[in-house]
Amino acid sequence: MKRIHTDKAPAAIGPYTQAIVSGGFVFISGQIPLDPVTGDIVASDIILQTEQVMKNLGAVLEAAGSGFERAVKATCYLTNMDDFDSFNVVYSKYMTSRPARACVGVKQLPKHVLCEVDLIAEV
Repeated sequence: MKRIHTDKAPAAIGPYTQAIVSGGFVFISGQIPLDPVTGDIVASDIILQTEQVMKNLGAVLEAAGSGFERAVKATCYLTNMDDFDSFNVVYSKYMTSRPARACVGVKQLPKHVLCEVDLIAEV
């Protein structure tokens, strides 16, 4: 088991690590739309927040020696399911391999962001 950390993605805001590599897979903790430099939420709309989430996931994937094309399972969390279509527009630009996925509506996410995504990928 190997812990993954990169300064190109936000530091963990709780007692967890950005990702773990184990058994040929990287398990990436949920990423929210935080700027990795400032630690601030990037925007208040779903398009820009989703874009930052995907950039954060990409940075962790790269640090683990993987990429979006190797994604096998994503779990997406939205605070408003009315954002589903807009979220998918951005998500689909990155997840061209079309991994298995669940997308659920939740009442609230950390720091009151609109979306969060966790990911499993091959390394």
